[in-house]
Amino acid sequence: MESLFELFYRELRKTDLSFQRYLLDEIDWNGRLSAITGARGTGKTTMMLQHIKKTFGSSPTEALYVSLDNIWFSGNRLFDLAADFEKHGGKYLFIDEVHKYESWSQEIKNIYDAFSDLRVVFTGSSMLEIYRGNADLSRRAVHYVLHGMSFREFLKYDSNVDVEKLTLSEVLQHHVEIAGRINDKVRPLPLFHTYLQQGYYPYYKPDKRFYLSKLSGTISLILEMDLPAVEAIEMYSIRKIKKLLWIISQSVPFTPKITDLAASLGVSRNSLLSYLTLLERGGLVNLLQSGTRGINSLAKPEKIYLNNTNQLYAFEAGKPDVGNLRETFFFNQLKAVSKVTSAAKADFTVDDCYTFEVGGKNKGHEQIVGLENAFLALDNIEYGHANKIPLWLFGMLY
Repeated sequence: MESLFELFYRELRKTDLSFQRYLLDEIDWNGRLSAITGARGTGKTTMMLQHIKKTFGSSPTEALYVSLDNIWFSGNRLFDLAADFEKHGGKYLFIDEVHKYESWSQEIKNIYDAFSDLRVVFTGSSMLEIYRGNADLSRRAVHYVLHGMSFREFLKYDSNVDVEKLTLSEVLQHHVEIAGRINDKVRPLPLFHTYLQQGYYPYYKPDKRFYLSKLSGTISLILEMDLPAVEAIEMYSIRKIKKLLWIISQSVPFTPKITDLAASLGVSRNSLLSYLTLLERGGLVNLLQSGTRGINSLAKPEKIYLNNTNQLYAFEAGKPDVGNLRETFFFNQLKAVSKVTSAAKADFTVDDCYTFEVGGKNKGHEQIVGLENAFLALDNIEYGHANKIPLWLFGMLY
């Protein structure tokens, strides 16, 4: 255990507190069992280490952070570590990368049941479903999801501009006043267009020249490492899923013909829909479902988008279609805080209440004429008017 503490202290010394993700202050870190999931690269590890450093200092004895991809766990059990740690006065155990450890769910359940005074926080891939595995943790663990950076967070991280987090209701009702306050601090449009290309993943900043290359590598790691670590899936299926993602990336927003697409991949309809669900859980696509059919894993999506606009640039050698960029941004940011489904006449329905059409500054009202609670989310405007709202303002929701 001494070697794990040594590695832990080394990581804490390197941990920078200058920028902290939105979720850090929303987590009840004193809960008995907390699960944090999120796509690779969103900053789960950094956030957990920041909390430890802020709360316990740089060399705590009652808290321990371990990553289950450490070779130490090839010959040692997690449960035994927890027992030894608790015996020596440990109170807070932070466990990273649980999907890299085969019996993680059973051993965490056993730790929870055996050591009532030990607080446990664990992180894992967004593909992780905490109610699956040998032990159902859903009744024990409080589950948090870390999304990639919002445009609001990007302003703070990139330009040290603080903007308050907004609710969707505040944006819809007070967008002119809010846009004025933000424009007094910064001109948002140039930074917004930078964010669309690089800014969803916090690792963009150290060397922006190689960001899209690194993002392409992240996508490959999700498919080749995270997916088989979480799902019992053969290499044959992974190759099919990679081909499916490539087809989607070249056609988004993609309106799927499920039968034709399944035939082109040489898989069944149900296998194809399962692949799409895996891509969505992995943070690689967003599936826009019909609001009338309900949302389930075997429902045909109305449209398929890449998860975020940065991925569009990673897949597209030239400049991505601007309409696709706008819709992808809106769907990505709203889905983090609301239910988003397809709309009969416009682009999106949000929370079964609001209708949105997304477009450029000259977009007309044609698609939303006669609809109640209908709005235009428009690019390339700093201020809106009435039901015309700047698109970038929808990046202030988390």
